[in-house]
Amino acid sequence: MNQTIKKIGVMTSGGDSPGMNAALRSVVRTCAFHGVECLGIYRGYQGLIEGDFKEMTARSVNNIINKGGTILKSARSQEFRTVEGRKKAYEHVKASGMDALVVIGGDGSFTGGMVFNEEFNFPVMGIPGTIDNDIYGTSSTLGFDTALNTVVECIDKIRDTASSHNRLFFVEVMGRDVGHIALNAGVGAGAEEILIPEEDMGKDRLVESLKRSRESGKSSSIVVVAEGDKTGDNVFELKDYVETNMPEYEVRVSVLGHMQRGGSPSCWDRVLASRMGVKAVESLLEGKTNYMVGINNNKIELCPLDMAVKGKTEIDTELLRVSDIMTV
Repeated sequence: MNQTIKKIGVMTSGGDSPGMNAALRSVVRTCAFHGVECLGIYRGYQGLIEGDFKEMTARSVNNIINKGGTILKSARSQEFRTVEGRKKAYEHVKASGMDALVVIGGDGSFTGGMVFNEEFNFPVMGIPGTIDNDIYGTSSTLGFDTALNTVVECIDKIRDTASSHNRLFFVEVMGRDVGHIALNAGVGAGAEEILIPEEDMGKDRLVESLKRSRESGKSSSIVVVAEGDKTGDNVFELKDYVETNMPEYEVRVSVLGHMQRGGSPSCWDRVLASRMGVKAVESLLEGKTNYMVGINNNKIELCPLDMAVKGKTEIDTELLRVSDIMTV
């Protein structure tokens, strides 16, 4: 272990996700286990600029493994995008005696960590926390599994009313750039159609598919739509188009919104967060820097931060095929 690192800072940045608190707990307790001090940084990079730090011990993170959101809070920081802002942050970091930084967040947060490392040669380690599962170098990000369970539970309830009234529901889920939530939750909830940014189905094909479903005996349907889907201008325009072309259907829209980012993390996310936190701290103590901790084939691995930021995740084509078969 690297004896030069005596104090590690930890922050949560960007959008919150279930499992962030569990990862924070893991980082703090791994530091305690190895006799390293730990500083919690409030409000992400803005807190780094303002020196909003608090010493954390193993007891500081009691009873947070089950909590959604982040007790360290999160904030966007325009000031950190400037050289002057980052210099302020570095002055506070050095004054605090901090030797390394663990950043729990997404690609924007990792980009900030990379720049900070480049400018001040300061050790940084990333833990991927985002429900979108859109970070290269890991098969699962913290919060993704919990978000899927939340979405599936909501769709199950929507299906009850869809079936009762013979309605067609468009359910919009998060996923501006990628369709991982829509595809996985759609298959898990038995959706009739799944619309994702990676596959532009086209409105006419959508209507044809829904008509086939109707002719096969289905009296109600669920269509899961990722918010970044390109089939229509937006989910409400899709609703109007289908109503015009299929007047026999009552069409409703349900936008799940930020409820997908909340809630108590699933067991998978809690265990994953615990494993990632241990790996992040121990990797820093081994002298490694500028990496993100990921999981692949159930093994915790390191991925260079620049690859995590620049790399593109790919949609599971096998799951797309399964989805097509299941909608027969």
